[in-house]
Amino acid sequence: MKSSLLESSGLKIDYKAALVEPWSPYVGAILLLIAVFTLMISGEFWGVFGGIKLWGDWFNHLIGLDGVLGLHEPDSPLTHRISLMNITLILGALAAAMISRQFRLRRPPALELIWGALGGSLMGVGAVFAGGCTVGAFLVPALHASPAGFLMLFGLMIGAVIGLKLLMWSLENITWGMQAPESKTQSATALALYPWLGLALIIAILWWATRWYGSEDSKLASRAIIVIAGFAIGFIMHRSRFCVARAVREPFMTAEGDMTKAVILALAIGIPFASLIFQAKLLDPYLAIAPRFWLGTLIGGVLFGVGMVFAGGCGTGSLWRVGEGHLKLWVAVFFFAWIGSTAGALLNKAGWTAAEMNLDLIEQSPLGIQTFFPDLLNGWGWAYVAAEGLLLLWYLLVRYNESSARFTVV
Repeated sequence: MKSSLLESSGLKIDYKAALVEPWSPYVGAILLLIAVFTLMISGEFWGVFGGIKLWGDWFNHLIGLDGVLGLHEPDSPLTHRISLMNITLILGALAAAMISRQFRLRRPPALELIWGALGGSLMGVGAVFAGGCTVGAFLVPALHASPAGFLMLFGLMIGAVIGLKLLMWSLENITWGMQAPESKTQSATALALYPWLGLALIIAILWWATRWYGSEDSKLASRAIIVIAGFAIGFIMHRSRFCVARAVREPFMTAEGDMTKAVILALAIGIPFASLIFQAKLLDPYLAIAPRFWLGTLIGGVLFGVGMVFAGGCGTGSLWRVGEGHLKLWVAVFFFAWIGSTAGALLNKAGWTAAEMNLDLIEQSPLGIQTFFPDLLNGWGWAYVAAEGLLLLWYLLVRYNESSARFTVV
């Protein structure tokens, strides 16, 4: 039997290498930087928690808790820029999972659903304290040369260690709900259709973005780049399995450091390039730095770190796994949204997160203040030294741990 054109030309091998086999996390890190810089040059920044919290606001609105919590009627999820970014991120991951035939509804054991709810709830509270998740309180502030991003990382590490200890204790002492449901085999027809459905989704996204870009509504036109960038981020994260939770957790769990080094690489390259965007006045760096340094950042980082271990993913890691069909992460995202909305409203009513501008035109709240290395260190020279020096220290500790397993706790 003659081989098909696809097989004889080697295109099948290329297809598998590009769209089925996982990409290197380092490739994922560089491609993510390109997507993030596209947003920044357009005057936008990458965010996650604001959109997830909006979904929780809508749920509280639907069940009638908005009046008690003092919530205003929420914006539309499709026009709120961070919510839109999250939705298209999920769709990007779904398209990647379809094209690689890796989409399936994955049913976890009952106890894992409880851990998903617990982890999502802790991430919701932690994100309120920190002013964001692993993207909005760590990656983006660090990229913007804010010490808050690096302190968030420290809090996440503490939380990850605590979470791993608690999770190991539960595995040794809790036997209920550990039986995984029987997995269902997917039909050959469905598997054959998946790549075409993924391609159709890509075409639909391009049509969506094109329609909005040409809209007379300036708000919709400005959102077109978010549709493309969010979709690209989801696609890239799925293909490279890029996950900040894994980058923080794995050195303490298995001593494996590839994902951690990919995150370090992204920040090491990204900070100087981001500084050029700020110096060109294309984006105000303070827009993505919450007034939480240091108390809110540290408390939030610890709580979020524990939560992401139990949930099995951070903010973005949970979202792209939702697109892949992980039901545990669906539960985690629901509670992340609901508890994040509820905790945010309660802390705001208590006055803990209410921000005001000080005499230096910097926002501050009872949980902290906005911080920016160039302003603290009188210019970008020492800011580069501080930020890149912290990344170098992190890299050296990761490399030492890979060979010694000195920091593993399980």
